[in-house]
Amino acid sequence: MKKSVVVKNLTKRYKLYTSNKERLFDIFLPKSYGEPFYALRDVSFEADKGDTIGFVGINGSGKSTLSNIIAGIVPETSGTVEIDGQASLIAVAAGLNNQLTGRENIELKCLMLGFSKEKIRRLEPEIIEFAELGKFIDQPVKSYSSGMRSRLGFSISVHTDPDVLIIDEALSVGDKAFGEKCFEKMREFKAKGKTMFFVSHSIGQMKQFCDKAIWLEYGKVKMEGSIKEVIPAYEKFLDEYKKMSNAEKKRYREEASKDQSEEKVTALS
Repeated sequence: MKKSVVVKNLTKRYKLYTSNKERLFDIFLPKSYGEPFYALRDVSFEADKGDTIGFVGINGSGKSTLSNIIAGIVPETSGTVEIDGQASLIAVAAGLNNQLTGRENIELKCLMLGFSKEKIRRLEPEIIEFAELGKFIDQPVKSYSSGMRSRLGFSISVHTDPDVLIIDEALSVGDKAFGEKCFEKMREFKAKGKTMFFVSHSIGQMKQFCDKAIWLEYGKVKMEGSIKEVIPAYEKFLDEYKKMSNAEKKRYREEASKDQSEEKVTALS
């Protein structure tokens, strides 16, 4: 199988500051200020054409950061992401300009992708019909509900026909009927051999749609494999995690952070 996405040793580091003053010091002074935080650490995996891969993990595991880097929205700190073709991210309000109307957002997004005005005129009615926004299509996006934003973003992305589609919790809002229409469109993409990454807290949706899964824990790949292998292991962990007290959950996070710091020191030594 031809590889559509190859991720190698991907790391994303942010700086956590206690104040804006500390942030300015870090920019202008030679001494380093702020505490480094690693949202992703040495993540590597490959996706074949036609793969549908789910990203699972508790909040703060790095799922959305990874999605944004694959989509080209957020730059990596180190490592590489190779994509065969164009990638598109579907998330609530992702890539939408709140000051513009829905129709203007369609035109802007398509122009940014290099579409001709003639092609945009052909696509626009299909995008509007799929999004089911009615008269709201000519209202500013800032007046939209989260479900309306998601519908518009999904419709734009699928009709621009990307090679790699990343769906980050975009189907967690909105009505069930529209959600099923989205899944039907995603099945069409899968049949065409498109590669898709799916981020959702819904294990049921994962089982229904994905054939592979990557379990992220505090920025690292904890497990990778078929959906039938990864999801049961993740569900077992979730059951144990939910039974923990707040103090136990805090210790669990602290241990993970401690491991992160130790790896950082090892890498620098």
